[in-house]
Amino acid sequence: MTGPQIVLIGPMGVGKTTVGELLADRLGTAFRDTDADIVAAQGRPIADIFVDEGEPYFRELERQAVRAAVEEHSGVLALGGGAVLDESTRALLGAHPVVYLSMDVEEAVRRTGLNQARPLLAVNPRKQWRELMDARRHLYAEVARAVVATDDRTPEEVAQAVLDALELKEA
Repeated sequence: MTGPQIVLIGPMGVGKTTVGELLADRLGTAFRDTDADIVAAQGRPIADIFVDEGEPYFRELERQAVRAAVEEHSGVLALGGGAVLDESTRALLGAHPVVYLSMDVEEAVRRTGLNQARPLLAVNPRKQWRELMDARRHLYAEVARAVVATDDRTPEEVAQAVLDALELKEA
């Protein structure tokens, strides 16, 4: 099979980038983040894209970024929190080792706080995070081969749990 060795999905702030970088290091491969791809291609932060162009425009950029990354990247791939909203993205992920990194709302609030760089959480973070998760949790679970809880775990412990869940050995 071609494509990523591991695809990490989950809500914003769950640690996909941190854990992804650790996994890539442990597996001796490269790490890629589709949000970073979008920022690099657009030359501006995601929050600015949301404000200037709107969420539908961003979601189309995201869909294209995910498709390109899945086709081109063979290492560890992290997707933006809302990437699973797109039906074609979910279908694309079906053939790949996807791990859903989960966390509860208190952990999410602690990690994301009132971070203005997160446009979907700008007003009432706790309420909005719950609503986002109510809309997305089943989609994360639908495409994931494994679910790894991140609550009260270090990034190193989460990375090990991902490797164990997928039965992968370090390089």
